Amino acid sequence: MTITVGVLALQGAFYEHIQLLKKAADQAPPSEWQFIEVRTPQELSTCDGLVLPGGESTTMSLVAARSNLLEPLRDFVKVDRKPTWGTCAGLILLAESANRTKRGGQDLIGGLDVRVNRNHFGRQTESFQGPLDLPFLGEDAAPFPAVFIRAPIVEKILPHREGIQEDETRLDETVVAPSRQARDSVAEAATADHVEVLATLLGPAARNATESRDINPDEEVGDIVAVRQGNVFGTSFHPELTGDARIHAWWLRQVQSAVLKRKKLGQ
Repeated sequence: MTITVGVLALQGAFYEHIQLLKKAADQAPPSEWQFIEVRTPQELSTCDGLVLPGGESTTMSLVAARSNLLEPLRDFVKVDRKPTWGTCAGLILLAESANRTKRGGQDLIGGLDVRVNRNHFGRQTESFQGPLDLPFLGEDAAPFPAVFIRAPIVEKILPHREGIQEDETRLDETVVAPSRQARDSVAEAATADHVEVLATLLGPAARNATESRDINPDEEVGDIVAVRQGNVFGTSFHPELTGDARIHAWWLRQVQSAVLKRKKLGQ
């Protein structure tokens, strides 16, 4: 079985993703893997899974619109509901809502019922790298060397709606993704009505707790930096800028599982 995984190659760290995907294929279940750069609707149509890389989300959405790719991308994620992973800028594009954005200045694809806070960690000079616990990689997995560059975070998990997130449209400096419906029952089976939080960064309250200070448990969750909802996966950080292929290998297993499930349901 040949499985084709594309990386959106309009701007950003697409080359780095391709290289780690090739490395990760050796750790993934046996399959005939093909990794391609995606710049046209025709190339996208051949893909079983897709990665949206880190970079500049505004630039990516603008180039996608000019390349007639924006609507095919929405169809891929929200109509066909094929496996899609966004890192940093890709996470912003996959959110149903993004704040700190002028209306008309950013188009979203959507697929994750979350609001993201763009550039939460500040300017380029405030970028950092640190060990991050990722339980989904396994109980005994070593911390991942997460790289954060002008990174967004998931500011709020939104209630699931098949339509547009109406409440979000009333917020200032916030853009909202357009509504799309699943193509058929096979596509519907690939979604979920809730967002899983897969990783958080230690928040201020948690840091205070390590210094034996009182904390408010309601503020203890920290910054959400990895989420999943059905076919859509998003990370605030840049796994592609490390030599660690574990997340890529994990995601390829999710892609393979989705392809097999789709084939079974489509019979």
